[in-house]
Amino acid sequence: MLETLLVSTGIVAIGEIGDKTQLLSLVLAARYRRPWPIVAGIAVATLANHAIAGWVGNWVRGVVPADVLKWVLALSFFAVAAWALKPDTYDGEPSGHSRWGVFGVTAVAFFLAEIGDKTQVATVMLAAKYPSLLAVVIGTTIGMLVANAPVVFAGNLAADRIPFKAIRIVAAVLFAALGVWVLVQGLPDEASGLPPV
Repeated sequence: MLETLLVSTGIVAIGEIGDKTQLLSLVLAARYRRPWPIVAGIAVATLANHAIAGWVGNWVRGVVPADVLKWVLALSFFAVAAWALKPDTYDGEPSGHSRWGVFGVTAVAFFLAEIGDKTQVATVMLAAKYPSLLAVVIGTTIGMLVANAPVVFAGNLAADRIPFKAIRIVAAVLFAALGVWVLVQGLPDEASGLPPV
């Protein structure tokens, strides 16, 4: 379970750097200048979004034969590795007025922005690979906060100093390495009821 937690945290933290939701964090921080409600909104939105994604991945793990799942996961990790090399942009502008306040605007904007995002796809794949859904969801949520909370607190200063291109390359290499690892090691079979691949 610790391995699952650490891998999930690391993959999402690195994959999130330069992502559109990190850019959204920067926009929210610059617009509202209230870091704690923004970070809380990110945490709640990510937990909800990644719980759904993790459930889907866990379900896939239970219905797709292990030998097929191994190849699907490996190819998916390779695809996300290629996707990680493409810089994201965020074109939306969060609404300035809401009855939900900064927390509500952040939670809704983040939940919607994360739909179909590479970190959500990574969460599905991690939940399909590892039997501990809880460890995956907690790990990916922590990874999201590791990548986004500093941006919220540092604002524009952090964005100017982060080498996004180098980090995208590192993220792509990590996703590709996970794809190779799945092909070589197969899926963990602990507590899954599946035979080893």
